[in-house]
Amino acid sequence: MSWLIALLAGAITGVLSAFGVGGGSLLLIYLTSFAGVSQHAAQGINLLYFLPAAAAALPAHQKNGLLEKSIILPAILAGLAAAACTAFLSNSLDTRLLRKLFGLFLLYIGLGELFRRDKPKRAEKPTRE
Repeated sequence: MSWLIALLAGAITGVLSAFGVGGGSLLLIYLTSFAGVSQHAAQGINLLYFLPAAAAALPAHQKNGLLEKSIILPAILAGLAAAACTAFLSNSLDTRLLRKLFGLFLLYIGLGELFRRDKPKRAEKPTRE
């Protein structure tokens, strides 16, 4: 039965990731708060989780003309380097400190979204003629 709950949590956070809600952050909360996974392991799982979620979203972004092809490779390389560096750094931090930092990060992002003055513009779909 626990595998079913884990499957549902993965599916729900995957769908939320596709909508841009931040399913990876929600997955971290599920893994650490409900599944009993350590913070370090949960962050590693989250890094691996992102890869298929991003790959699944790529065709939709391509179809909607939302990809800047000139920056894809530099963005991928920078993202991989940053993920490797921060994964290495997180292993040297105490789990309690890591949880507090993650909580502060979520609070910062949440408050930023709540009190943002300039609302982001939605990308317009390209017209097909």
